[in-house]
Amino acid sequence: MHISKYFAQNDCTISFEVFPPKADSGFATVRAAVEKLCRLAPHYMSVTYGAGGGTSQNTAAIAAYVQDELHTTALAHLSCVSSTRGEVQEQLDELRGAGIENILALRGDISEDAPIRSDYRYACELVEDIAAAGDFCIGAACYPEGHPESQSHSADLRRLKEKVDCGVSFLCTQMFFDNNVLYRFLYKALQIGIDVPVTAGIMPVTNAAQIQRMVALSGATLPPRLLALLDRFGGTPPALYQAGVAYAIGQILDLAANGVRGIHLYTMNKPDVAMAIMESLSEIL
Repeated sequence: MHISKYFAQNDCTISFEVFPPKADSGFATVRAAVEKLCRLAPHYMSVTYGAGGGTSQNTAAIAAYVQDELHTTALAHLSCVSSTRGEVQEQLDELRGAGIENILALRGDISEDAPIRSDYRYACELVEDIAAAGDFCIGAACYPEGHPESQSHSADLRRLKEKVDCGVSFLCTQMFFDNNVLYRFLYKALQIGIDVPVTAGIMPVTNAAQIQRMVALSGATLPPRLLALLDRFGGTPPALYQAGVAYAIGQILDLAANGVRGIHLYTMNKPDVAMAIMESLSEIL
């Protein structure tokens, strides 16, 4: 089922993200995590594609398992930063053959270990190729605080509008920790004609070192309230876990109250975090 239909049928969609194993030996662990997450009945499950295509061979396998065995719609990531157009067509054929109908089109993170090829410069070029390849529902990423490589927020929004115009049906945000950042972004996006559904990407902060690394890569900022939590509880993992889950719950509660179209949890393959959040919001979401 196309994910765009879930947005049409629901006030707010719920989705989770998992990443494939780097080696086949990790499949059992990922499958166990995916099984637990699917028991929470998300509208769809997002399966990532590693930097430079590092786990691309496993993305289709996990996505097919999610759909065929766990009966949950899968959203397969596809990045193009290290791919030729021929290789992208091969990936699309593989996804189509596995029954995957939904793709999140990304330029992808530039990996120091992978070659950068010149067939694609921007994600909008990948969106065009996916749209031309057949009946896929295409999603794309967006950055409420602006892409780290963009010259300005307005330039980033113009680039995002190009992606939407090329065939994107919905958007998923990069992590953010201040809901006002998202609300300002949504207002500015509507001003320039971006009117597709936007789902809010929420990263529960349960590991201080990990979140600092991810913030550095994504360009997201940490508001004073969250910095205070990290300062107070960062040295005590169980306390930070509780504080981080509580902070994420507060974010989601506010987003739901303000009519945000979707909630997307970056689970880091930790189903217990998603379970704690969904249990606390079971009557709201």
